[in-house]
Amino acid sequence: MSIKFKCLFLVFFALNFTFSQEQELLTVDGEPILASEFLRVYNKNLDLVKDESQKDIDGYLQLFTDYQLKLKEAKRLKLDEDENYQREFLRYKKQLIKNYISENEVTDALVKEAYERSIRDVNAAHILVRLDAESQDTLKAYNQILKLRQRALDEGFDKVKAEMHNGKTIFIEDLGYFSAFKMVYDFETAAFNTPVGEISMPFRTQFGYHVVKVNDKRFSRGTITAAHIMVNLNSNDSQSDPKQRINEIYKKINQGESFESIAKQFSEDKSTSGKGGELTPFKSGQLSSVIFEDQAFALKNDGDISEPFKTAYGWHIVKRINLKPVKSFEEVKTSFENKVKRDSRSKLINEAMVAKLKKQYNIVYNPEAKAYFVTLLNKDFYNRAWELPEDFNAKDTIFTINEKPFLYEAFGNHLQITQRIYLNKEIAFPLIIDKEFESFFEKSILQFREDNLEVENQEFADILKEYRDGLLLFDLMEKEVWNKASKDSTGIEVYYNDNKSNYQWADRVDIVMATSAEESYMKQIRKLMKRGKSEDEIKEALNTEDKQNVIFTKGIYNTDDSILPSNFKAKKGVSKVYQHNEAFHVIDIQAVLPAGQKTLEEARGAVINNYQTEIETNWLNELRNRFEVKVNQEVLTAIKAKI
Repeated sequence: MSIKFKCLFLVFFALNFTFSQEQELLTVDGEPILASEFLRVYNKNLDLVKDESQKDIDGYLQLFTDYQLKLKEAKRLKLDEDENYQREFLRYKKQLIKNYISENEVTDALVKEAYERSIRDVNAAHILVRLDAESQDTLKAYNQILKLRQRALDEGFDKVKAEMHNGKTIFIEDLGYFSAFKMVYDFETAAFNTPVGEISMPFRTQFGYHVVKVNDKRFSRGTITAAHIMVNLNSNDSQSDPKQRINEIYKKINQGESFESIAKQFSEDKSTSGKGGELTPFKSGQLSSVIFEDQAFALKNDGDISEPFKTAYGWHIVKRINLKPVKSFEEVKTSFENKVKRDSRSKLINEAMVAKLKKQYNIVYNPEAKAYFVTLLNKDFYNRAWELPEDFNAKDTIFTINEKPFLYEAFGNHLQITQRIYLNKEIAFPLIIDKEFESFFEKSILQFREDNLEVENQEFADILKEYRDGLLLFDLMEKEVWNKASKDSTGIEVYYNDNKSNYQWADRVDIVMATSAEESYMKQIRKLMKRGKSEDEIKEALNTEDKQNVIFTKGIYNTDDSILPSNFKAKKGVSKVYQHNEAFHVIDIQAVLPAGQKTLEEARGAVINNYQTEIETNWLNELRNRFEVKVNQEVLTAIKAKI
């Protein structure tokens, strides 16, 4: 190995092993910018840079330095303290945080589960023994639901319903068909997990203890839009009974009269009659009448109309407007994610996230805290009259998360707010403290995660920084460049006069061009154009309902525009037939516009654009003079070698 080659090898070896991305690449007015920040932005934006000269390190470093100078100036002008800027930034930050503080694996699983359930319907009945959500004395209710379940198995569900349902402490009800998101999550899960024909074991929701009997399961029938005409069982028309009335209406429909018109005239459902009887789109289980749903879904085609039928609400005739089948998972994924996060399922997501954070953070609990707060509660708590005592130990620590203290004061305030939940519910104080401590801890640890997300998650920090800086630079550029250029009428005029030679018209033509894919039409088109026939007249002569034989293009174009044939002759009048872009063209040149000077009005857009560039260039020169920039050449050399 030659001495020269050995030296070169050692240089690159040293660069590869000694270069640290945490070294300072440059300083702007004394503020250090790390090599890692430059490399992150460079690698992310490399494909977006169109100017090849800026893809090399030196070219991009100039762009990066200008960017940092602008940020420095924005902060010098205190644009980051502007209320509108802060409000817009915080709005975006809150939106972005939502994507990072959820337990994604659990959320994804719940969304997929919800979709699988949404494409099926369950027909079920249930028995409920009512019990307050806060009640801890559950044995009696549990034993009662077990006995009712056994009776339903031995004697039949209907018999037990007839004897035991009282609508107060015991509910035994047929629920019809339902799908995902129609019941609380625990009830929905029990129903979907219970085989058809069986009764589940007892389970608890916030309403009490249930068992669920599953009568049927089927694939979803989709979402139907329908209209109906209804006659109440106690019809407003004293001249006829409801059945006779609906049959008279049905005859009018069969005679060919408009369903919508008849609904407006005769339907006694005033919430829909004004809309021609149209109902909000619904799925199975969304209406309170299984009979009505079955009649609507039984209609085979859009526009089909049922015969009169009776429900608990009256006599109906229903018309199918349209039926939309079940959507794919990808189509509903986003909306289902939002539903899951609003649904009782969200509790599972929070629990999973809290469990994950408990492992991630160092948490130290004050073992005396709960007992202390139990001693503070009294009967006023049940009347929403409880207040913290004057000698309350507000500054004591209830727990710490990563050494950040959470104080008695915060938990005391939490108890004062939540006492409304316990109005007239004399639940034991230790149970209240246990429950509310868990609630307070969950809120605290999730808020801690949110407050520290920018430190803990580099991806989140990078995205947030990009938006923070980008929003700041937008406000700065608007103030220092864009508004100045667009509103400075004198400056625009001076710039135009100094640079008139840059704003010239090329040779142009004002044309009407007829185009056809078939040469056989062109002689006829040319003849019609020479006779002065209009575009509409030519289209009418050559186009049919099935075929577009000619299409027109018109406007003012430079003579070298790609829309025109390469051998185009700019001469007023109707041209010969040209072949261009795999089609045939005849061009009516209505005017030839020679090259010449553009007026300020004609060039205004380009002038303002160029004037903005000049303002920005001069302004950047001022910033370079205002803020000292130092580049660490050793680090820059190492970056070049690395890339």
